Formats: sequence, structure tokens, C-alpha cells
Amino acid sequence: MDSFEINKVLGGLLGTVFVVFSVGIVSDSLFATPAPEKPGFAIEAAEPEAGGGGEKAAAEAKPIAELLAHADAKAGEAVFKKCQACHSGEKGGPNKVGPDLWDIVDRPVAEHEGFSYSAGMKDFSKGGEEKWTYDNLNHFLTSPKKFVKGTAMGFAGLSKDQDRADIIAYLRTLSDSPKPLPEAGAAAAASDASGAAKPAEGAAPAEAKPAEGAQPAEGAQPAEGAQPAEGAKPAEAQPAAPAENKPAEGAEPAPAQ
Repeated sequence: MDSFEINKVLGGLLGTVFVVFSVGIVSDSLFATPAPEKPGFAIEAAEPEAGGGGEKAAAEAKPIAELLAHADAKAGEAVFKKCQACHSGEKGGPNKVGPDLWDIVDRPVAEHEGFSYSAGMKDFSKGGEEKWTYDNLNHFLTSPKKFVKGTAMGFAGLSKDQDRADIIAYLRTLSDSPKPLPEAGAAAAASDASGAAKPAEGAAPAEAKPAEGAQPAEGAQPAEGAQPAEGAKPAEAQPAAPAENKPAEGAEPAPAQ
């Protein structure tokens, strides 16, 4: 290859580099996206606090008895459609991403046959001692990851109280024998009853004392075994006056013997 051919190859390479470089400069100038001087709005996401997630979620949620008093199971069936991608609700239904939810109310947590539960859910279950009570369902559906730390459930939760009440009312119907609903106000009544004033254990009843300066009733007898007050003087006994014998009006005096 002579020098002329070499010069042509080098010239072609240099020309290609020049074209690519020029296209880059032009594209940068055409599609530049400078940062705005002032952002339109800021989105702040609060990070969940570490520890105590279940207790905090429980404290924030309203009492389930109060919510269920106004729940609509038909509306809950519509809300349940959000869950059907991961859960079935039929008797003997298959496990999907999540376990089958038939007869879920009062079922032991993390004990449904054939489903592999996360470590967080197993810890929360305490070997099946914890159950899906109405309260637990309410707190869990409010924020699953706050209530059960380490759960694999990716659902963010239902923030609206009415939605949670409706879906729990619907889940209650998925059973051959639906569990009784909690009574609204029963917990408050029990709390009021337990807060009533009671005498301390072993405390003696208060001793009734007469008002200062009060005189005992005429003819009243002292209680058996009662001791006179310190410094009190016994009442002086007065001799009885002799009975005066007077003759009846119009009667003659008896003759002296």
C-alpha cells in the first residue's frame, strides 16, 4: 500500500471522528435540559420508624368494632378485587402469591397449609398463638409492613377506614360459619367499669364519728364494749326524788293506827 492509500484511510478516519464529534455537540445544544431555578413542588416521603411498628400501627387505627358497625360487605367485595391478583377466596382455593383467604377471620397466623410464609410473619405468629382477629386484620390492612416487620407482602395498605371495614366485613362472609361481630362500645364499657373507685385491699372501713359538740340522744345507751372518749367525765348520778304521796281528790285520810 503506497502513501496515497494510507493518506486516504487516515483522512477517512479523521473525517468520521469529526462528524461524530460535531453531531454530539449539536445534539447537546438541541436537547439540553437545564435545571429550573425553582422546583415546582417537593415530595416528602416519611420513612417508617424502626421498631414498635405493630404497636404504632395499632395505636393509629380506629377501633374495628366502631368501623364494622357501618361496614358494607357488598362494597368490600368490590375492594377485594384489588387482592385477587395475589389471593383466592374460595373454599379449598389455591394459594397464589399469598395464601387462600377462605375462613381467614380467627385463623392462626402463618398456619395455612401449603403456603410458605416469610420469616417476619412466622415470628409474628408465635407458633400459631396469634390469630387473624378483627383487630389484627384492621391493623395489618392499614399498613402491612408497619404492623408485621419483615412481611413479604408488598401491598401498601388501605388508608381509608371505610375500605378496611368493608373488606373485613366481606372476608367474614368467606366462611361456612362467620364469626360474630365485635360489639361496639363493649371495650369502653369494660374500661369504665374497671376504672370505678374501689377500696384498697385490706383497708378498714371509715369510722363514723359524731359531729363536734353533738349530744347523745336522750335515753341512748352506749354501745357494748364502747370506751369513753379520752378526757371525758362520767355523768354524775342524781338521786331519785322520793315520790310524794297525795290523797286523791275527795278522799278521806286514813285513820292513824
